[in-house]
Amino acid sequence: MKTVNLKEIETSELKEKLEAEEGRLHQMKLNHAVAPLENPSQIKLLRRDIARMKTELRQRELNK
Repeated sequence: MKTVNLKEIETSELKEKLEAEEGRLHQMKLNHAVAPLENPSQIKLLRRDIARMKTELRQRELNK
């Protein structure tokens, strides 16, 4: 997800999406521990998307 797309999303929707992605990351890690994923770099990409969301939320918090 690009930063430009994140700026267009409302704060409440962004928080919901962040929670969903964090749950998905947790599930991916558990699945990878049991049986290796076909593409383990997906975990890295998901972590980075979560970081982008958290950064955008923090920027909005500071700009109030």
